[in-house]
Amino acid sequence: MGLVAGLACSPEDTRIVVCDADTGEVVRHGQAPHPAGEGAPEAPESWLHSLGEAAGGGVLEDVTAIGVAAGATGVVTLSAEGTPVRPAQPDDGRAQPAALALVDALGGRAAWAEAVGCVPQPGQPVTQLRRLAREEPEDARRATAVLQAQDWLVWQLLGRPQRWTTDRGGASATGYWSAGSEAWRYELAELAIGHPVALPDVLGPAEAAGRTPEGLLISAGTGELMAAALGLGLGPGDAVVSLGASGSVCAVHEEALTDPSGTITSYADATGRHLPIVRTLNATRVLRGTADLLGRDLAGLSELALASTPGAHGLVFLPYLAGERTPELPHTAGTLAGLRRESMHPEHLARAAFEGMLCGLADAADVLRKRGVRIERVFLLGAAAELPAVQALAPALFEAPVVIPAPADYTALGAARQAAWALGAAEGAAWAGEPPAWPAAPGETLEPGEDAAARGTAVRAQYTAVRDQTHPGAFDGLGG
Repeated sequence: MGLVAGLACSPEDTRIVVCDADTGEVVRHGQAPHPAGEGAPEAPESWLHSLGEAAGGGVLEDVTAIGVAAGATGVVTLSAEGTPVRPAQPDDGRAQPAALALVDALGGRAAWAEAVGCVPQPGQPVTQLRRLAREEPEDARRATAVLQAQDWLVWQLLGRPQRWTTDRGGASATGYWSAGSEAWRYELAELAIGHPVALPDVLGPAEAAGRTPEGLLISAGTGELMAAALGLGLGPGDAVVSLGASGSVCAVHEEALTDPSGTITSYADATGRHLPIVRTLNATRVLRGTADLLGRDLAGLSELALASTPGAHGLVFLPYLAGERTPELPHTAGTLAGLRRESMHPEHLARAAFEGMLCGLADAADVLRKRGVRIERVFLLGAAAELPAVQALAPALFEAPVVIPAPADYTALGAARQAAWALGAAEGAAWAGEPPAWPAAPGETLEPGEDAAARGTAVRAQYTAVRDQTHPGAFDGLGG
């Protein structure tokens, strides 16, 4: 079928990969930064400028279809004339009051979870709309339509047609689309911004948004998480554990999950399935804090941890350094338990930090398992996934084989794979009922050995005992 391209727009840059539509082989790529820089409000037109620079030098030559994915770049509010009302505002941490106000306005966390499968969070479009209404009411009143970054870019590539489009994955991240009924909740967007607004048509998997004036097919587009899952080739039984400063566990599931506690966010994916996700506030920040305390870098902390023994000589580190979201303990702090004279050595503290971080994420995975989500293989993402201590401990603590994918731009690859899928459907390919069978993400698979599994069970039991004694009842009812 020729060549397809995937565009990934993040708060920092625009990236392009060009792939063979049949094999998924990457043949070209491009990248360009955004003029405003990470975290700054950006005029959506700057994304087009960045896209043009990334596509320079013939990167898109001979491409027949394009897919678009975008991350947390902020919502695009359009005036009646079709122009952006204001620059898009990425999440800068100041929207928490707006999120709390929305929760109260609908009657609590359970009401939101029932309505749309998630509770408003600072970075979500629904919360950004509420913040706009509170802080810039005149701009809010001028807004007649609301898009996400990928929707706006698709619309621009198509030559600004009469309708806007999105996909179910991107729609599920807004906070005003129901993962259960797979429909917009227009009244929730109105609740946020203060008046009715138009929203994009939601396309199904493999549907094309249209063709450019030059004839290029443009697929529906999707969100960053959904594109990355498609690029990794995730299927039922697969989960992704992301190790940033905070952490998350998401997994492929066949149905939407409603969680009255709001711990599970019920996203849709780009294939017709779902991507329930549980987030933690503490992941690599735990390792960095411990490394600073011990005067090491992360590699040195990993080496130190491996000089200790499973269970860190009885030392348990509850890693709630920034409060915690799973369980909901916003005002708590970390806890170091099991201090004895023989455990007061740097290597045991280092080991306890790794075990605590991974046990906290294993707790998040258990929230999904409790709801029937299969987790039979874990993809571990983030720079910390390369640390030997993480790789040594993770398979046993997650009770599953762990895959460390080779470095690649999986978001852009997923966008390209969506484009190939839509192109195949448009051309009547025999396989068009499923995404094209590109090779699985390359990487190393780490199996939990029998002895390691038993040690992991003992470490989890030690951690859980301290967790439940320190925060009794905190995990009761999580996950519904």
